[in-house]
Amino acid sequence: MTETPAGPLKRTPLYDLHRELGARLVPFAGYEMPVQYPTGILVEHNHTRTACGLFDVSHMGQVRLTAKPGQNAAKAMETLVPGDIAGLQPGQQRYTQFTNDAGGILDDLMVTNAGDHLLVVVNAACKDADLAHMQKHLSATCEVEPMFSRGLLALQGPQASAVLSRLVPQVATMKFMTGVYVEIDGARCYVTRSGYTGGDGYEISTPAEQTDAIARKLLANPEVKPIGLGARDSLRLEAGLCLYGHDIDTTTTPVEAVLLWSVGKERRVQGGFPGAATVQKQIVEGSARKRVGLLPEGKAIAREGAGIVIGGKTVGIVTSGGFSPTLGRAIAMGYVERSQSANGTKVDLMVRGKPVPAEIVPMPFVKHAYFRG
Repeated sequence: MTETPAGPLKRTPLYDLHRELGARLVPFAGYEMPVQYPTGILVEHNHTRTACGLFDVSHMGQVRLTAKPGQNAAKAMETLVPGDIAGLQPGQQRYTQFTNDAGGILDDLMVTNAGDHLLVVVNAACKDADLAHMQKHLSATCEVEPMFSRGLLALQGPQASAVLSRLVPQVATMKFMTGVYVEIDGARCYVTRSGYTGGDGYEISTPAEQTDAIARKLLANPEVKPIGLGARDSLRLEAGLCLYGHDIDTTTTPVEAVLLWSVGKERRVQGGFPGAATVQKQIVEGSARKRVGLLPEGKAIAREGAGIVIGGKTVGIVTSGGFSPTLGRAIAMGYVERSQSANGTKVDLMVRGKPVPAEIVPMPFVKHAYFRG
């Protein structure tokens, strides 16, 4: 989870709190971010799965899109993404991607219909490019307002609803992929019932100056522990969720990445987004490769870049791999030739030059536990 910074590192509104809690801070997407706290990644991961974890995701990019007079922000957004944005009712959220002219993924993102505007959340490493992309293509129809200074907290786990509803009772009845404006400790926040762990939880957009106080109020609950980037990665891998720049990028399409469910049904036919012709062709004919889940035998962990081999021939590559604390074993995902992608297919993963037997399996590795009402 560490990387070499290109310049001075930025800090989120919770930097001082991370230091106070003993976090090990590392460079990530241009920020000093907590990779773990003193208890360690394994404990943090299991605590999130069984109780409730608080993640600082303020490094991600929040953008507000407001239609100019006579314009439609959702329709404008649909010129950049394959998702059905116009079909979102107020308070509904949707996962989608920015695509390029070849159907490749520039970034993946969340879009919420917040009533009189759209709220967009993009990945930290892509947020400057994404903002420029939206400003270039949407400024004629929308006010594009970056809100990069706002805080963003992810409260995740089976006890997240009980915790947050002590402060905001109305969140208890929210369903997965919905959002609402609420007041927390006098601060106007936007809460969505979503997250990156595959489990129940919320993401809370907060005014920068009140983020620390809200985080402390949440951490004061006995069920809640602070969680770093290390456990965030192992949790999302168990859930079979893509990490941008690793499992998806400009060389992968939504079809190859098995994200066709996120492409609006009408949009699959009508197109109207960058790369639509490529995506439509792959829907009809199939793509040359496909993202799959992998279960290696034994304890060896196949990391990103490991070759996937059948009968001595390389048929793909691992894009994410690690240890699953929930399952107590190694797991991975990657891309293979579509002709070799059937569940149950036996493969070898090349780990430090040695073949490790593995099997292609369905994802998620750990069943999703979203609250759908």
